Amino acid sequence: MAGRLLLVLRLLRRDLRGRRTETALLLVAITAATATLTLGLTLHELASRPYERTRAATGGPDLVIEPGVTGPAALDALTTVTARPDVTGWSGPYPLLFLSLNAGELTSRVVVQGRDEAPVAIDQPAVLDGGWVRPGGAVLELAFADAFGLRVGDPVTINGRVLRVEGLAVTAARAPFPNVNWHVPSTLDTYKGGAVWVHRDDIPALAGGQPLSYNLNVTIADPELARAFTRLPSGEKNLAYRGWHIRPWQDFVDSAGRRYGALFEALLVGSWLLTGLAVTGVAGIVGGRVIAQRRRVGLLKAVGAGPGLIAVLHLLEYLVIGVVAAGTGLTVGWLAAPVLFRPSVGLIGTVGTAPPPAGLVWTVLGLALTIAVTATLGQVLRAATTDTVHALADSAAPPDRRSLLIGLSRRLPPALLLGVRITARRPRRARLTTVNTLITMTSIAAVLTGLAQRPGTDDLGGMTVPDTGGGRLRYALMLLVVLVCVLALLNTIVSTWTAALDARAPLAVARALGATPAQAGLGLAISQLLPALPGVALGLLFGIGLYRFANESYGDEPYAPAWWMALAATAVLLALAALTALPAVRAARRPVADTLR
Repeated sequence: MAGRLLLVLRLLRRDLRGRRTETALLLVAITAATATLTLGLTLHELASRPYERTRAATGGPDLVIEPGVTGPAALDALTTVTARPDVTGWSGPYPLLFLSLNAGELTSRVVVQGRDEAPVAIDQPAVLDGGWVRPGGAVLELAFADAFGLRVGDPVTINGRVLRVEGLAVTAARAPFPNVNWHVPSTLDTYKGGAVWVHRDDIPALAGGQPLSYNLNVTIADPELARAFTRLPSGEKNLAYRGWHIRPWQDFVDSAGRRYGALFEALLVGSWLLTGLAVTGVAGIVGGRVIAQRRRVGLLKAVGAGPGLIAVLHLLEYLVIGVVAAGTGLTVGWLAAPVLFRPSVGLIGTVGTAPPPAGLVWTVLGLALTIAVTATLGQVLRAATTDTVHALADSAAPPDRRSLLIGLSRRLPPALLLGVRITARRPRRARLTTVNTLITMTSIAAVLTGLAQRPGTDDLGGMTVPDTGGGRLRYALMLLVVLVCVLALLNTIVSTWTAALDARAPLAVARALGATPAQAGLGLAISQLLPALPGVALGLLFGIGLYRFANESYGDEPYAPAWWMALAATAVLLALAALTALPAVRAARRPVADTLR
């Protein structure tokens, strides 16, 4: 037993060190898929963890309650809330105004809340730059200020009164810009805008003729039941709260999550596509490695190694690579997510500073091992069960010579005939080429369809600004298409070079029988283009369908311009032809005698 284990470890070390280029390509393929999956799954952490930190740092309430009336009637209504037995604490009531802010040429709706200089235990906004409220000054919500480029010391005008920006703060009692729940007093329709805190003494001057609204920040005995606060013990809605604005803390978590909803779907679908490419690439590399090791398999069987030992020798190598790739992809995705998508604007903290949760680690590790096993298991089992004599012979699968096919192939031009024969010798490699181009074209077509949609905007009352979520989505789509193209490029390089090495003998025989070097090289190129054509054609259709499936409301432009798609398909085929040209030229220039010797 110890001898077999030592043999396995020695062969494993030799394979990993002796085929460094192939090992690096395997790592890149699996790492790309695991890193993208990590980015997608990390978006949940991007939404929830910063809010949890903000809630802890600011004493976030369980509920934010605003009656459906204004003035003294609102204050009287809120006393019924504080008298409830399940209410354990509160801060406020605080006066609210729903106004408009101007800063240069910028105009936006703002929810203005009057606060005291003294801190409170429940909902004390955390000032991240500058200071807290003072008479004649304003504190802006951080995401709102960031979107408008406002800094401490800048002047802003609210309802005709000029105030100085005293600080920038975050809160857990209101969703970050632009989802601040702006509304006309005593109405339920809400609009987008920003949040501002001012000194309570400045509220009367800012109000003008607007009646004061009030809100109350409340904590309850069981925060998980915050959404049931407005329901009777029977489960029915309490009509006493009809027309009120009541926001449980879970709504703010959901609001932060909606910022990344489309982004999460895009990265999740992208991770599926990259997983498919990774499986294709790993299968192509593994196929070449198993073919190269077929004679070694025969030698091991000749000296007594059984199928189990052969399978362990092959699988262990790829499992080790999968584990390393999982760790690399997890680290890259976890650290890159907060840098790429800026989760902490409007909230406190970033994800990358904390270790990833165990569930995420196991998911990513499972994906990496699944890719490794899925791509290698068939080849490994085939190698383990191959007859010793056939393994030592190391011969390719003979083409299926049917009379109809022979009759058709006789009428083909020499270059096309050679391409068809090379494709028929390795049908599995041809299928991998088809899948590679199919996934690549599907990804490109889906991204082009997404980029063709009109960008969304946020109406802030006096002006409209680009939808921040749409900008993140377009950025993620571009990132995905780059990753897909890079991984597809690596797969194509491996496929073309493997095909060139494998086709040296058949091409040499063809040249010995009269084929020219140009015909031999062109035949090799055709052998790669033939299986790619159906992949490109189907990828165009699948890409459009994939985008529409992932986005139920796919915008005003359900299709990208036809010339975009035609240009992309042509570029994919030209890239494949260019990558095939170099090994084809080298194979054509190699002397026939050297190949057949």
